Amino acid sequence: MGKHRGKQRHTALAPTGTILQRIARQMLPFYKAIACNRKYAAAWSRAIVAADLDAMIKLLRKVSPVLGKQGLGTNAIGYFISFEFCKLGYSNGVTIPPGTVQFKFETRVNQAMTRAFLPLYRKLALSRSFADKLARAIRKKDQARVIAIIRSVVKSPALKAVRIEDAGFVLVFKFPFSKFRYQNLLFLEFEPFQFPLVEQR
Repeated sequence: MGKHRGKQRHTALAPTGTILQRIARQMLPFYKAIACNRKYAAAWSRAIVAADLDAMIKLLRKVSPVLGKQGLGTNAIGYFISFEFCKLGYSNGVTIPPGTVQFKFETRVNQAMTRAFLPLYRKLALSRSFADKLARAIRKKDQARVIAIIRSVVKSPALKAVRIEDAGFVLVFKFPFSKFRYQNLLFLEFEPFQFPLVEQR
């Protein structure tokens, strides 16, 4: 019972604008590298499909030494990078929904969707008022408001859905040149992060 109350309390208090802004600021150099550097993005995709955490860490450290020290997990169809703020654990990353396919991660799709959602992370990183506004809407579970805020900066027609999930958000993308949907997620971890295949702390 107490454990359940703890989950509810964390959900009620998170996220804050500070948390969203700090995650965005740390992720931004990496997302820029994926969006702008085809060679880097391709190497990242290969490392994911191979579930090669060592290669992923090396790639992260090339663009951000700080980011390369965060928790990292992959299930060979996506990746998540973990952050801790005042005993709250958050994860951010990209994945194909589990159960859809195995050992697949398309560089072209990853680059296209990262370019699409990059303005959101740039806005969160640069504007505290924007981060506060989005965090407040998530805490209130105001789905319509969260959709409006995110779609005000993510203009791509490939963005098919936006939803609140686990005190964070999920962006669902579908591009015509791929049969798979991809998701960009930022969510609160209630328990220590456990990925199906591999994990690095």
